[in-house]
Amino acid sequence: MSGRHELKADILIIGGGIVGCATALHLAKRGKSVILLERDQSGMRASGVNFGGVRQHGRAAAELPLSRRARGIWGSLRNLIGIDGDFIQTGHLRLARKPEDIDLLRAHRETAAEFGLRLDFLEQAELREQYPWLSDAALAATYCAEDGHANPRLVAPAFAAAAQAHGADLHEFTDVTEGWYANGEFHLRIKDGRHFAAPVLVNAAGAWAATIAGWFDETVTLVPEIPQVLVTEPTAYRIKPVIGVIGGDLYLRQTLRGNILFGGGEGRANEGFTRSRPLPETTRRATEMAMRLVPMMAPLPVIRSWTGVDGDTPDGSPIIGSSETHPGLFHAFGFCGHGFQLGPAVGAVLSELIIDGKSETPIDGLTIGRFRPKPMTAVDAEAESPVEPATDPTLEPVVEPAAEPAPEADSAVSDAGSD
Repeated sequence: MSGRHELKADILIIGGGIVGCATALHLAKRGKSVILLERDQSGMRASGVNFGGVRQHGRAAAELPLSRRARGIWGSLRNLIGIDGDFIQTGHLRLARKPEDIDLLRAHRETAAEFGLRLDFLEQAELREQYPWLSDAALAATYCAEDGHANPRLVAPAFAAAAQAHGADLHEFTDVTEGWYANGEFHLRIKDGRHFAAPVLVNAAGAWAATIAGWFDETVTLVPEIPQVLVTEPTAYRIKPVIGVIGGDLYLRQTLRGNILFGGGEGRANEGFTRSRPLPETTRRATEMAMRLVPMMAPLPVIRSWTGVDGDTPDGSPIIGSSETHPGLFHAFGFCGHGFQLGPAVGAVLSELIIDGKSETPIDGLTIGRFRPKPMTAVDAEAESPVEPATDPTLEPVVEPAAEPAPEADSAVSDAGSD
């Protein structure tokens, strides 16, 4: 394609969710020319249909520095994007439902303290006294007073508008179909034939980001997650804190208007994961779990449910930072259903990495390199070498060594999918 059809900028960003839009804003504020490409509308996907939790509580240790920085941004969001996103500091309760969960609560409390995050431990009697609407199914809890919730339908579009106000060029309904690197630039071809190029590319494409990483020789496993959220009719406002549980299979909050939002389990999606819908069986299971913990919900009709699509990494934490194959390529995806709170800080950190080459916020445990295949050792090579079939019946059969499993999320510190 000739140069006259090629649109250029300092930085290209794929993905108009909260992460992509926040990155565009921070870069534009520092004088960079930015083109942001979004297949649909800004904030239409996971960033706009999630549960709305703004929590540091229950995160993996590698995420906590980023989450701590994000909390500071949430507290002054109006200064950054012109609205507060309906953010309310309500606190967050993380519940234990089994005796062994209590040890996990205590372990995470110690981990959080290392990052300056205070968590209060509550025995069952204290829980019942302070939160009488909880049932005896809650055995204990930790409480984070700094956490809360916000309105996801407002936040990503506000970041997009703020980025545009600072000069970022937003292209919605722009489907990127191909990408390559040549002559010091990243090139992207659009379904309608347009062509974009820049020396820096940010891959913030959500559940579809692994495909883009693959264009640039970085293979990563990303499994689509389809969280399902439900909302009840309004009732008297009693549930102030956001509720989570060890394991992340139930989350719940009440709006000031009185509606109770809750979720747990997944819906279904089409083959390309571009459309998703709730499942009745998921609705039933989530409702049963919610009523066991909060019996006052039993008579409340569920008036609506919805789903979105995010991408899950093998260890339950996002991939953030520079590429290992192409200088100038940066990743921010795989948020495993809990990226809403992190988004504003991810944009700030990426802008620092791109412009300054470093960030004040450590993300060492979140880079794509943690999924790099390990070099084969001599023992591995010998184990994988062909072995002739044994003909002597007295010989032991050859047993293939088990493959090393991917790293798993630490259940003590990670509640993936509960935002």
